[in-house]
Amino acid sequence: MIIADVTPVAVSMGDPAGIGPEIVAKAWGARSVLPPFVMIGDAAAVRAVWSGPVAVVETLEQGLAAFGRALPVLSTGETGVRTPGSPDEAGAGSALQALEMAVGLVRQGAASALVTGPVSKAALYAVGFTHPGQTEFVAERCGVTARNAVMMLAGPSLRVVPITGHVPLADVSRLMTCELIVAKGRATARGLQRSFGIAAPRLAFAGLNPHAGESGTIGREEIDAMVPAIAELRAEGIDASGPHAADTLFHPRARARYDAVLCPTHDQALIPLKTIHFDEGVNVTLGLPIVRTSPDHGTAFDIAGKDVAEPGAMIAAIAMAGEMAGRRLG
Repeated sequence: MIIADVTPVAVSMGDPAGIGPEIVAKAWGARSVLPPFVMIGDAAAVRAVWSGPVAVVETLEQGLAAFGRALPVLSTGETGVRTPGSPDEAGAGSALQALEMAVGLVRQGAASALVTGPVSKAALYAVGFTHPGQTEFVAERCGVTARNAVMMLAGPSLRVVPITGHVPLADVSRLMTCELIVAKGRATARGLQRSFGIAAPRLAFAGLNPHAGESGTIGREEIDAMVPAIAELRAEGIDASGPHAADTLFHPRARARYDAVLCPTHDQALIPLKTIHFDEGVNVTLGLPIVRTSPDHGTAFDIAGKDVAEPGAMIAAIAMAGEMAGRRLG
């Protein structure tokens, strides 16, 4: 395993009423196979759901020193014990403060990578958050446009990229321009090279319509936007293929033929990833000057505080962040 061991990974806790504090604490239990990390957030939220050792620290250096004996928490200021499963504005404000602090630490080089815990967008919107999600927030703080920041979901045998993100299906045809497809393809290829060590990435593109449009008889998005975009990427030396019928792209033999598949819609990409790698999926943001990952699941308020949350995706996110940071340093 390639890990960044000079500086710790910064892990923002997510919404303190969700499962974020619990899965970060459980990930510390797997510390022997992970790079050192420090949780940024409210230590009281961890103590409310976990009885293990917690070390409140004032610097990342102190966190690194404490990592072997306790979960280090760089406190954003304790706002009182959260009630697991009951989100409120105070908790959302604490989650946003933790995210802001963690991004700043990584941008400054004090932390090697950023891992973001799950947040409630509805709760964040109530405290003035104006971004579609954490990906867009982090991209803005890094000076990167949303078009050039690519959300990739990665598991052991599959990597997927939604070309359009959290938008209504009715808007996808209008938004999926040749320019957007080319920008996402370029950023994906560069990200696979830089962060995953793949020298010549193979990109497959899924069609929007059934059977990839059947030569225009079931829609023209493939002909009008995807075919010219793929041709442009190939002219730049990127190994891009498609558009392929989406229903033939995710069986084991097909997955062996590409390093990542780009899908027109959010659910086209995430349904197969979550079906195959639900407990191991990692959300990776490509196109940033920093490394950012997150577990590919939400706050799960319904099980928060019940000690049943599976930490596998958080463990995978921290491990992948360390590997990506290590490759960049190398």
